[in-house]
Amino acid sequence: MTETVTPPRTGIAARAVDASKVYGTGEAEVRALDHISVDFETARMTALVGPSGSVKSTLLHCLAGLDRLTSGAIFLGDEEISNLSEKQLTLIRRDKLGFVFQSYNLIPTLSALENITLPMALASKKPDQEWLDTVVTTVRLTDRLSHRPSELSGGQQQRVAVARALLSRPEIIFADEPTGNLDSRAGAEILSFMRKAVDDLGQTTVIVTHDPIAASYANRVVFLADGKTVDELLEPTADLVLDTMKRLGA
Repeated sequence: MTETVTPPRTGIAARAVDASKVYGTGEAEVRALDHISVDFETARMTALVGPSGSVKSTLLHCLAGLDRLTSGAIFLGDEEISNLSEKQLTLIRRDKLGFVFQSYNLIPTLSALENITLPMALASKKPDQEWLDTVVTTVRLTDRLSHRPSELSGGQQQRVAVARALLSRPEIIFADEPTGNLDSRAGAEILSFMRKAVDDLGQTTVIVTHDPIAASYANRVVFLADGKTVDELLEPTADLVLDTMKRLGA
């Protein structure tokens, strides 16, 4: 399915090479990804921006090994993951990746601390206490660790999800509309925490968003439409993102 491709250069955390994803056949064919090639640098936050129904979530899912390409290649670091087995992909997701979703995905019967440490517990790994303390302090949850999700605000629940993603020191955090269920204040708080993890902890992060304000927290914005990358901005502002979206008809 996938041709041999030269691995990415040092400093690239993830890479899509001539990536295509096609659903259906014949007249019903939908080309979600259309020969996309894009790199994602280490220790940087990149935002994937586009209209609803665009390619951004499909690209994120393929980069994270949650979905497979029809053709092309995906690299995480120097490793091509395009043709790995489901078992191999599961181990990569567990050991190398962190995820933050719009829906929080917390276990309601567990405390905040138990939710944060759950993935490591399932992998029979004990978290480094100093790193756990650093993560909890970074997302300002020190006084909420004994609380269950129902006792936390939406913003606090998403902070738990961010802490959970950070705890295993993943090579990349993938975040799909991480502020979609939050009000503007809580959303800004989460984005500030995620950016702080990039700046202070060297965390590589890729987020999907349709919000120009959310995208402005990134070091780089990649615009997607009609299955392709169509533009990008470095060190963006919300106004520049919005203007670009308008120009592209996004």
